[in-house]
Amino acid sequence: MKIRLALDAMGGDFAPAEIVEGAKEAVESNPDIEIILVGELDKINAYLSKKPAKNAKNGTNNISGTINVLASGENIDMHESAAKAVKAKKDSSIVLGLDLVKKGKADAFISAGNTGAVMTAALFGLGRIKGIDRPAIVVTLPTAAKPVVLLDAGANPECKPKNLEQFAHMGSSFSEKLLGIHNPSIGLLSIGTEKGKGDDLVKVSHDLLEDASINFYGNIEGRDVSNGTTDVVVCDGFIGNVVLKTMEGLASVMFNELKEVIKSTTRTKVGGMLLSSSLKKLQTRLNQDTYGGAQLLGVNGICIISHGSAKKKAIKNAIFLAKKSIEQGLVDKIKLEAHL
Repeated sequence: MKIRLALDAMGGDFAPAEIVEGAKEAVESNPDIEIILVGELDKINAYLSKKPAKNAKNGTNNISGTINVLASGENIDMHESAAKAVKAKKDSSIVLGLDLVKKGKADAFISAGNTGAVMTAALFGLGRIKGIDRPAIVVTLPTAAKPVVLLDAGANPECKPKNLEQFAHMGSSFSEKLLGIHNPSIGLLSIGTEKGKGDDLVKVSHDLLEDASINFYGNIEGRDVSNGTTDVVVCDGFIGNVVLKTMEGLASVMFNELKEVIKSTTRTKVGGMLLSSSLKKLQTRLNQDTYGGAQLLGVNGICIISHGSAKKKAIKNAIFLAKKSIEQGLVDKIKLEAHL
């Protein structure tokens, strides 16, 4: 069965070159995937084909068998106001791409563009799943023990206890379907592991999660995230985004410092050569590109948000993440959980 994915060719710091290259690598390795690149035809064609495509503004135009193009007339800049841009730029690559999903012409949408605009357009275009008050951004974090799911990673800076309960159900579904974890454990991020620790949001959320039909572990602390104490970490979007960016920053600092140490003496250079294979494996496991991007859970469709600096590896893996989400019936699983 062909899986058709709409890909924002204009989103991100390295668009459209890295976006197109990621799409090409994905379809070359998986013939079941069809990509619809949404963006400026001339710029896309510069990287996709020597033979320019016709304007496909009102449809898709096949260029290379499994890659098609839908022409957009404008773009949403990374620093534009999300709500204003989505309302004003109906012909943008983000709005048109999500419209393909809404109309059933694509099975998922992927973008490395303006995160707020993608979220806003997804809410307007796809709508929320019934029973989910607020969609959440879920990310997969590499830890010492295993990949761990964290949400919300930035969609909702302010939350109510009911939101965190819904995040827990969605995170459990994601962990089960995408990571293959049976009955995943759920941890509530707090300043202490004891019940009663934390602010009012955490305290009330703890009570709700205790009574929920999930495998609730209890409160966890920041160090438990990197140790992989639970399969899923639940928190509001403010805290989640801080955790995500801190872990990314620490990983970058660690490898930069390690490189400097290895280059410092002849002895350490030899040691570095001996360890190079292991270090590369570790760097791959900690690299955010390995997981492709974050997913917006709670909307009525698959929507992947890759980071703005995404290159072809991240885009390719985001495509594979979207494919797996479709094949595993993630949205249907969340719909089922939302009605329990």
